[in-house]
This record gives sequence, C-alpha cells and structure tokens, in this order.
Amino acid sequence: MGEAILKDVLMKSGKEDYFVSSVGIGALVGHKPDPIAIQLMEERGIDISNYRATQMNSTIIRKSDLILVMESGHKTHIENKENSAKGKVFKLGEWGGFDIPDPYKKERDAFEYALQLIDQGVADWQKRI
Repeated sequence: MGEAILKDVLMKSGKEDYFVSSVGIGALVGHKPDPIAIQLMEERGIDISNYRATQMNSTIIRKSDLILVMESGHKTHIENKENSAKGKVFKLGEWGGFDIPDPYKKERDAFEYALQLIDQGVADWQKRI
C-alpha cells in the first residue's frame, strides 16, 4: 500500500521521474498483496493486484537514495545488514514520530489504520522530496 500511495502522490505532484519500489525484510517472495489491501486500494482507484512481494537485499540497499520503512526495527535491521544504508533509511512516520504496524493476517480495521498512517507519512515526506 505504501508504494502505491507514494507513487500516486508523487505522480499527481509532477514528480513522476522518481523510482519507487516496495520490498520486504521477511517477504513472502512472489506472493500477492493481502485481499484486504487490494480492496482498500481499489476503493481509491489504485490497482495493486499485480504486485508481487520482493525480498530486500544488499544490492537494492546500495542502489537506493532513500529507504522508507514502516517500523524502527526495520531501520535497525537494514543498517546492520548494509553499512551503506546509514543516513538514508528513515521511517515513513519519521516526521510524525510513529511506526506503522504490519496489518498482515489481521482484520480490515488493522489495514485501515495502517493505511491512515501511510497517508500521513507520505504527506509528511511529500513536503521533503
């Protein structure tokens, strides 16, 4: 959801030349998004049904200019995995001082809450990108 929201916001603000990609620390590689996530995004007119989970790796970390994570623990994990990550890994909720809990295998309200925080984080980052 985060990738789709950020891409949509950047495109609508005329910054479509940015490359945005979503990867996971413990990704179920090749799996589709949760059906609830697909539905919530469809309700916004954004189709994420073709997305497939990808695993974070050192090459992706080194090639990235900015890495936005959902939780503080993700930041620590990435910085410990790859020294080149230091200084370019931030929480999506960095400016609001919040983590975004993973709604995986939870009810719709958990996805809605995560999406609300993603919206807030993307809005905060949009001002800085």
